[in-house]
Amino acid sequence: MPERHSSCRGRRLSGKRKHHPPEPIIHQLRQADAERAAGQPSAAICQKLQISEPTFHRWRNQYGGLKANDARRLKELERENVRLKKLVADQALDQAILKEALRGKY
Repeated sequence: MPERHSSCRGRRLSGKRKHHPPEPIIHQLRQADAERAAGQPSAAICQKLQISEPTFHRWRNQYGGLKANDARRLKELERENVRLKKLVADQALDQAILKEALRGKY
């Protein structure tokens, strides 16, 4: 077994992770559900979809009951949530700076 450098710990050595948009994921999950109903094992389905089993199960947990429109809306809301959290953090930092300046500790 080759030794890894400490900076590589926990990273995949095979390359970058693929980013899959929600709509194709939902389509693939629908195909997988049809194949599971036909009696195909999960391993064969994952091999056909070219994903790992943990990825398949993560997708099922995240997107299992969603439709394509719902998934798109979920991603938009997640992006908006990140943007709003940044705004709140910036405001909190500004307030802390102003309070410190008012106390004369600059």
